[in-house]
Amino acid sequence: MAPNNNRTKGSHFPLLAFLLLCVVAPLIFFFASPLHDQGDNSAVLSRKVGKLGEWQAMEDLESLFSKEVLDVIVSNSNDVGPLSLESFRKNNLSASWRDVGLTTSNAANQLNQPANNAVQEKQNGKQGRFPIGHVQWTDSQAQLTRRRLIEKRKEKRAAELIKRDDEVVVKLEDSAIEHSKSVDSAVLGKYNIWRKENENENADSTVRLMRDQIIMAKVYLSIAKMKNKLQLYEELQSQLKESQRALGEATSDAELRQSDHEKIKTMGQVLSKAKEQLYDCKVVTGELRAMLQTADERVRGLKKQSTFLSQLAAKTIPDGIHCLSMRLTIDYFLLPLEKRKFPRSENLENPSLYHYALFSDNVLAASVVVNSTIVNAKDPSKHVFHLVTDKLNFGAMNMWFLLNPPGKATITVENVDEFKWLNSSYCPVLRQLESATMKEYYFKAGHPTTTGASNLKYRNPKYLSMLNHLRFYLPQVYPKLDKILFLDDDIVVQKDLTGLWAVNLKGKVNGAVETCGESFHRFDKYLNFSNPHIAKNFDPNACGWAYGMNMFDLKEWKKKDITGIYHKWQNLNEDRVLWKLGTLPPGLMTFYGLTHPLNKSWHVLGLGYNPSVDRSEIDNAAVVHYNGNMKPWLEIAMTKYRSYWTKYVKFNHPYLQNCKLHE
Repeated sequence: MAPNNNRTKGSHFPLLAFLLLCVVAPLIFFFASPLHDQGDNSAVLSRKVGKLGEWQAMEDLESLFSKEVLDVIVSNSNDVGPLSLESFRKNNLSASWRDVGLTTSNAANQLNQPANNAVQEKQNGKQGRFPIGHVQWTDSQAQLTRRRLIEKRKEKRAAELIKRDDEVVVKLEDSAIEHSKSVDSAVLGKYNIWRKENENENADSTVRLMRDQIIMAKVYLSIAKMKNKLQLYEELQSQLKESQRALGEATSDAELRQSDHEKIKTMGQVLSKAKEQLYDCKVVTGELRAMLQTADERVRGLKKQSTFLSQLAAKTIPDGIHCLSMRLTIDYFLLPLEKRKFPRSENLENPSLYHYALFSDNVLAASVVVNSTIVNAKDPSKHVFHLVTDKLNFGAMNMWFLLNPPGKATITVENVDEFKWLNSSYCPVLRQLESATMKEYYFKAGHPTTTGASNLKYRNPKYLSMLNHLRFYLPQVYPKLDKILFLDDDIVVQKDLTGLWAVNLKGKVNGAVETCGESFHRFDKYLNFSNPHIAKNFDPNACGWAYGMNMFDLKEWKKKDITGIYHKWQNLNEDRVLWKLGTLPPGLMTFYGLTHPLNKSWHVLGLGYNPSVDRSEIDNAAVVHYNGNMKPWLEIAMTKYRSYWTKYVKFNHPYLQNCKLHE
């Protein structure tokens, strides 16, 4: 039995060893394998996190930057590994980029940080001699070449962006300059900074220096005479004459001669000498004040003279128009009597047609009114023109329209001096013109009643002509007509006017465009409200209206006895105490409460005195009016408005060419 027991013990040991191996080996493998896999898994995880960070950063960048900036980021990422947005902003972008999207860029930087740490740890593991945070890169020749190309591309792109910015700045500057040129200095003021003479502060400085020297020389000249410094007085006087002769009428440095600079130098030396001997602040100030007062009086005198000359120019007839009138008159009286008649005389009293009243002594002006009306009329055959002139221009007016008939329209010319009913016993104005006081006012030179330039306007000879007052006698001149459109001879018609006959005047007599603004062209501007007759019958704030284009209802005129009302006020104004001379003040009184306002587009005024009439208003107007002194046929006319008138003048006509009337 003993042998069997020993065999049993020997067989248990291998079994225990096998069991121990089965248990211990897995344990050893279990504890050993995580140490190896942990390093590999950590690297894989780090790479995944890095890729995720790059993807998230690029998503953020696409929402913040343009494609060109993203290309730079990708190029840098390919060469030097993943970049944080913060490092790119610090190294590659200008200061203007660094404040934009700060929160988003920080988020992208945080996502990129694990990937950067993983790369740095990997490199530090390979090269432990470098401190943490320092990365040693070993670039191949191809990588260096590529990096240089990328840098050149970045520089080129940056240069293009800078150039584009410069072009934008230049365009903005050019736009500002063009805008400054369009500023109207006439509106903004005489001394506006946009005026050309103020573009260069040193422009014509020599001329200004010479003027200043002349002023100071005059001051010291007066003081030297007062202090009996005769030698200095003669020296200043001599040099003053030289400077005045050198300056002459020069207004710019370019007009000065080279030798004038020596005279400036010499004058400066003389003034320096005078200052040493004569300068006294109080005395110099007094002399300058006296010079200023003298200059002010001279300016006022020149203004008065300028007003007189402008009024004189407005009264005169240019040589060319006078020549035209004389030539036409001669040829008219050479015509046989049978050739002096106009056709279609049966239309003159037909109330169903469109009738115009035109009273003028200017052949050329009357021709423009008729021509412009016919050119713009829809049916010229229905228009009838009633022209009235004086005996001096009667032949010329007839001859012109016989040579230049208004197409299918009807026209007639009458002589106001042949209206025998228009005499001093019937007309107050004619009676007043025959009085001694009125003759003295008009014809006696240097009379004491003249109060200045303001009276010159009202002493115009046109106020002596009954052509100016005939507008108050329309029913007497045209007894068989119901309506008539009154036109001045300084207007131009630009549209068909037949619509005016369809305007409902609502029982009023006069259809006219009102001219009042907030505080001007109201009754108190024209009438003397200190007179009780005016004060108790009229409102000083009542709106004025314009003569020049007026639609008159002659039926209502007769019912309301408009001519009688005019006579009443004209008789009360025999001593000119109610208003000054003219036809507008008595017209405002006569038609007070009897005027229907027309749309302003029918009649635009001011082309004879106002340089700032809106161009769009002129172009849209049916009638434009050159009221004022600067008539379009005069040399003093405003050039900017003259073309509206000249386009209706027949400058190629032999009579106009012979009289040297040119556009």
